[in-house]
Amino acid sequence: MIYGLYLSATGILANSYNIDTLSNNLANSESVGFKRDLTLFRERLTQQQESNHAQDWSDPVLEKIGGGLTVNPTVIDSQQGEMEETGNPLDVAIDGNGYIATSDDGGTHLTRDGRLMVNQNGQLVSANSHGSRILDDKQKPIVLSPGAATIIGLDGTVTQNGQKVAQIGLFDVPDKTLLTKKGAGMLDYPDMGQLTTGTGQFRSQTIEHSNVDPTTELAQLMQAQRQLEANANMIHYQDETLQQLVQSVGKIS
Repeated sequence: MIYGLYLSATGILANSYNIDTLSNNLANSESVGFKRDLTLFRERLTQQQESNHAQDWSDPVLEKIGGGLTVNPTVIDSQQGEMEETGNPLDVAIDGNGYIATSDDGGTHLTRDGRLMVNQNGQLVSANSHGSRILDDKQKPIVLSPGAATIIGLDGTVTQNGQKVAQIGLFDVPDKTLLTKKGAGMLDYPDMGQLTTGTGQFRSQTIEHSNVDPTTELAQLMQAQRQLEANANMIHYQDETLQQLVQSVGKIS
């Protein structure tokens, strides 16, 4: 194996993955409730270190160089995004920790997208394309009277015509690193039975924007592209060196 080519190849793969992640963040910079993804890098172990076969032959000099660059599983940045008042009584944002629980044919999911509406069956649902049912503090679907004046309180209490009719559940998870994205602003957690009560508050007639800063993401994207190009150039230079080695040094006169 040509070790230099291998190290440059790992750099290309890692930075290509980072570019995809940053591009997805930029594409969702205007998505309500979206949380940016973070790419974490680490040094890859050499083959001998990964297999833990100390008896296998290996060059002690090359072993000290390491196995190149690789990535850890992507982490979701849970930092809160900016708030915007909309004037819509069914819009809510979560100020602090917590998630709204939704339900559809695929099971129970979590979201920070608080754009809500009442469907034709009187169910309170997410206003996104999936129309997932919003769950109360007992994880049951919420049913409202269509057309009635609705007020949502800080604790999620839903009042219609002066009467409490439901309470939107505010939930949290024990370990945010286990959250995975489902799409359309929805998140999955491995065990929904472990949900706890969120510590945040609801802000009525408000939505939470994405926590993506386009300027920061664009700067990081340009840096990742330069790093990818640098690794690609190194492969090109090493290929030219090998070509000279074969054509000149190894030539029999």
